[in-house]
Amino acid sequence: MTQNFVLPTYFRKYLEHILYFYLTKAVRHFKDVTPLNSTPMQKNILFLATLCFSIPSLSQKEPVKFVQEAQQNKIDIYVGKKWFTSFIYPDSLEKPVLYPVHAANGTMVTRGFPLNPKPGEPTDHPHHTGIWFNYENVNGLDFWNNSFAIPADKKKGYGWITVTSVSTDAAKGTLTYKANWTNQQKEILLEENTTLYFGGEHNRRLLDRITTLTAKQPVAFNDAKDGLYGMRLAHELQIPNPADQKFTDDKGNVTIVKGGTDHIPNGNYLTSEGKTGNDAWSTRGAWCMVYGKMGNDTISIAMIDHPSNPNYPTFWHARGYGLFAANPLGEKVFTEGKKEKNLNLAPGESVTFRYRILIADQKHALKKAELDGEARNFAGK
Repeated sequence: MTQNFVLPTYFRKYLEHILYFYLTKAVRHFKDVTPLNSTPMQKNILFLATLCFSIPSLSQKEPVKFVQEAQQNKIDIYVGKKWFTSFIYPDSLEKPVLYPVHAANGTMVTRGFPLNPKPGEPTDHPHHTGIWFNYENVNGLDFWNNSFAIPADKKKGYGWITVTSVSTDAAKGTLTYKANWTNQQKEILLEENTTLYFGGEHNRRLLDRITTLTAKQPVAFNDAKDGLYGMRLAHELQIPNPADQKFTDDKGNVTIVKGGTDHIPNGNYLTSEGKTGNDAWSTRGAWCMVYGKMGNDTISIAMIDHPSNPNYPTFWHARGYGLFAANPLGEKVFTEGKKEKNLNLAPGESVTFRYRILIADQKHALKKAELDGEARNFAGK
């Protein structure tokens, strides 16, 4: 009968001590120096230790889970065991949104207002909720600015996006929904078919969007400032500004964004073309990133355009007060009238938009070279 060989306890303890010593030493020093007097075995241990301790930083993509809350028209999305965001589409909202949105470390990177306001955060633009996709002027109807704040007697000038079906595939990490873009009388202008891909690893979260809009009648996306794919950032990611700002939409509605003195905002923008801060607004680029300190980490959020999108590269409707949006169809306002972009669809014609959002939490902001690589990668999809 064969007997299992068991190392004596003292010898196992000795090996554990040696391995622990060199594993710890490897994590701290191997990338910089390998001691000249190390034995071949010790060097092998150091190499293996470095490999092992490098694995978390290259961690495998985590599984995606969808949790349906049908009575609330809400689907929670988890990456690994952590809540990433929720797809919500209740009758009380004029459009479906992703809200709230979290970084991999659990930090909420979108503004709480209007659904769950946080103390001290701004309460302007009540239609800025989480992440959304719509437009200011579709056959004269304003889908972008529609919210509970619009008086009933003015609602006829606005549009609604109503979800008609939703399906999920956890294995692929996808949520697909269909929706109708309608006027107040529920006449359909556009049918929307959107697939959202969710993913993540270690300290990153990824959101890809593919949206196809099909016209049910002649449709004109008239050149306008407010569109197309937007998110409202957490208070910390705003650019510091103590002065009040005044904004007027195309209907003459005035919004005042109050200046702040609480020293919480510390955000900044960077585009693929090197524009920073408030200078990013109205400029074109393959990507735009906002970044700032939230807690002990630096949060980076990059929005990446796709070469197949109309009017690529997009204009960035990136405001210092926290609106972060890509709008390829607002050329007239962004070029101060030098050019104009109107997108027209005949009945049955379609247009498709693709975007990627990358969220990272780490010691420093994402580097330009890294985002250039991400943009090239996304362009190949």
